[in-house]
Amino acid sequence: MRFSTQLKVSSAILAAGLALSACGVSADEGGSGGTSAAAGPVKGLRILVPNSPGSGYDTTARLAAKAMQDAGLASTIEVFNSAGAGGTVGLQRLVNEQGKDDILMQMGLGVVGAVYTNKSKATLNETVPIARLIEESEAIVVPAGSPYQTLDQLVAAWKANPGKVPVGGASNPGGPDHLTPMLLAKAVGVTPKDVNYVAYDGGGELLTGILGKKVAFAATGIGEVAEQAKSGDVKILAVTSAKPVEGVDAPTLKSMGIDMEFTNWRGIVAPPGLSADKTKQYIDLLTKMHASEQWKKTLADQGWTDAFQTGDEFKSFLTAQNEEVAGVLKDLGLTS
Repeated sequence: MRFSTQLKVSSAILAAGLALSACGVSADEGGSGGTSAAAGPVKGLRILVPNSPGSGYDTTARLAAKAMQDAGLASTIEVFNSAGAGGTVGLQRLVNEQGKDDILMQMGLGVVGAVYTNKSKATLNETVPIARLIEESEAIVVPAGSPYQTLDQLVAAWKANPGKVPVGGASNPGGPDHLTPMLLAKAVGVTPKDVNYVAYDGGGELLTGILGKKVAFAATGIGEVAEQAKSGDVKILAVTSAKPVEGVDAPTLKSMGIDMEFTNWRGIVAPPGLSADKTKQYIDLLTKMHASEQWKKTLADQGWTDAFQTGDEFKSFLTAQNEEVAGVLKDLGLTS
């Protein structure tokens, strides 16, 4: 199954997220009453993260906020978390902010899938797409000392008894860490409904589960486990991108004869009712951030692939993603 033809489904550890807390995490909305349309740094911006501190969305939002502030493009950015139901709690909160012009939401493939699997009343079609930022390969990873030192060994055991080979991920059903093993299962001959998937609340908890050997293997973003792989605490058996990931000693699934490519992505949307002028201001803000040396360094440091799109182009991408994810989930028997 060639998964990447249309659906390019493109994180850092908890410490990275907490280290950036100066960008402002809050359990409540807070914020000052809106951004200024005048020239100069954007002020009073809030960025909603629809999952927990230390997650991929959280890290991306905080690093983007830091890059914008360090580049002098924005000031007083508040990044806050509203977690739950795979990101759909945060999505509903954003939709409820209709007409507000001081808030954006960090999101990505996980929210697209969660809308379907959680039967969310709020949908991404109600939001205003601002920009897609990055793509990131998923990793198939095992703890140090695992009996599975190659993907072939893992797949053989998985096929023999899927229930006895639990796989962990930091996504609810429909998210990238969930879709990755489901698609891999289908590609290698394991029935997706037989997969024993264990969902963790964020990359930090998943890493603890991997290191504690609570799961036989995990599917997660490269950024979640790259440093642990370098230190020998985990072993990456394969990456899901079309090409090898720079700095990661692991083959692609394609190079091992498995016809599957999969990249997670993350972007930014705004609440319904955002004016055309304010939409342009935010697109301009993120376009300037994208061109900044601060953001270029962030991409390199995190191992993220630049996947920048804005406005109508991103809207078309999101529309295609909604259709593709719905089809994939139905094909896998995960939704009706």
